[in-house]
Amino acid sequence: MTMRDRIHSGKLFTDNCEGLPEDRMQAKRRMQEFNATGPEAIDKRVQLMEEIFAKKTNAWIEPPFYFCYGTNIEIGDGTYINFNCNFVDDTKIIIGKNVLFGPAITIATVGHPINPNYREYMYADPVKIEDNCWIGAGSTICPGVTIGENSVIGAGSVVTKDIPANSVAVGNPCRVIRTINEHDREYYYKDRKITQEDLAEEASLRAKKPDIKK
Repeated sequence: MTMRDRIHSGKLFTDNCEGLPEDRMQAKRRMQEFNATGPEAIDKRVQLMEEIFAKKTNAWIEPPFYFCYGTNIEIGDGTYINFNCNFVDDTKIIIGKNVLFGPAITIATVGHPINPNYREYMYADPVKIEDNCWIGAGSTICPGVTIGENSVIGAGSVVTKDIPANSVAVGNPCRVIRTINEHDREYYYKDRKITQEDLAEEASLRAKKPDIKK
């Protein structure tokens, strides 16, 4: 078994051999270049994202964006990642389609043993966020967590355990407080109702303004 195999199988590991430091250095160069792009450099960002993730990625990422390797991150179409997000991707981070990230979110796939005699070692456990989730600003998602599709994680939450689909979950540690329900189909915030007339007006206004993301 190689060290890379140990990492992806959840065994204790260190990361100073088998070209791992060189991979991280290359990732830092790409990260620095991506974070230095101007707001109009859309084509350059698309190119760099393909290099960072080692595949074409149809997502929108606001700089600055931080990661360890990049190649362990998979991001689905239509996902939006706001600024100052931190992905510690020693093993897989899998993000579905149309996921929304607020600013300053951390996803960590790595931990250390509690016993101080062994804390120089690390272990890794993948994180998965399924389609259509919304992760609130300042949240932290810990190793091994899966967040089910459509779920909402409240701002500032620390997610230490799996969250089922169609849930609203908040807090430290993050807990499910309710499921997404019929009320959510009718109201978008407090007593503010979703109406077809309002959506049509918004769509009409949007059609008049160029999409700066394209």
